[in-house]
Amino acid sequence: MASIARRPDGRYRVRWREYPGAPERSRQFDRKVDAQRFADSIAGDIVRGHYVDPKAGRETIGAYAKRWSAAQVWRQSSRDRMVHIIESRIIPKFGPQPLAALRRSEVQGWVAEMSTELAPSTVEAYYRTLAAVMRAAVADELVRKSPCIDITLPKKGSAKNTLVPLVVAQVVELSEAVPRHYRALILASAGLGLRQGEACGLTVDRIDFLRRTVTIDRQLITPKGSKVSLGPVKTDASNRTMPLPKYVADVLAAHLKEFPVGADGFVFTSTTGAPLRRSVYGGTFRRAALSIGLDATSHDLRHHCASLLIRSGLSVKAIQAYLGHATAAETLDTYGHLWPDDEERIRSAVDAAFDPFADFLRTSVV
Repeated sequence: MASIARRPDGRYRVRWREYPGAPERSRQFDRKVDAQRFADSIAGDIVRGHYVDPKAGRETIGAYAKRWSAAQVWRQSSRDRMVHIIESRIIPKFGPQPLAALRRSEVQGWVAEMSTELAPSTVEAYYRTLAAVMRAAVADELVRKSPCIDITLPKKGSAKNTLVPLVVAQVVELSEAVPRHYRALILASAGLGLRQGEACGLTVDRIDFLRRTVTIDRQLITPKGSKVSLGPVKTDASNRTMPLPKYVADVLAAHLKEFPVGADGFVFTSTTGAPLRRSVYGGTFRRAALSIGLDATSHDLRHHCASLLIRSGLSVKAIQAYLGHATAAETLDTYGHLWPDDEERIRSAVDAAFDPFADFLRTSVV
């Protein structure tokens, strides 16, 4: 599979073919021991099915990352995010470097460098993107193994211990701090626990005032520099028909009376009547929050809704369905700390069960 021959100039040439009929490859070495070591390695890789053409890894990380991202089947919002990570973080750091030249120590150093300025979750997202690129390069047989192994990532704080939901008074104050055109958006998002895209993509035909339900089966997709459109919701579980609380129904009815829907049927639009881009919604919310001294984003309205449902004693499954979480575990991981302490409830449950036999138990134990 691999042969060694000495050249007239004294160097040693290793020749090999990946399989019979494949193009012949060759590489030269100054020392025979190096040539033999390389030939043995090549022969072993071919036998084990691990062979990778040494020239294949010469493609730069930047070029391959762009080629890889262009071939992915992503929603537009995901594509925008991944392309931003590749262009703003991966290419500036590793772009001109050949795929085969990237080392684990370089990846670990990059992670450590980012950890000094970025949140742990952001660092992990950037690293996972690079890891996906290199994993694809291995699958494409451009490199034999990925350098993204055993990388130590910064520890993330526990969201379930730090999440403090907004209270009703703060939600009301926020609704008064935004332009009147957006007040119903704040209140409805808080009452229905909608994600940003779900709220922006809500159309009047999805609201059944008679049966008091709201159907969430799509969201507004707002790619950068492109026309907005309606697309699928985040997950299959996000497709849901929700009960419409009376206060939300009243808020929506009043909003639609004051701000009639246009041809597209969107309930919430920009002040010009155009579909409401997430960036506009997010920016408007952020400015309102800062104006009243709150450090919050529009997603905190969803957390507020979850906290209301938990305090009302609803089951995990009911809250999961209302919020459109993929699993009950996701609901518990995010909001488990908001459930009331169960210790006293456990005591009461056991005491209540045995209370009819209390006198008998006391005498029999003594």
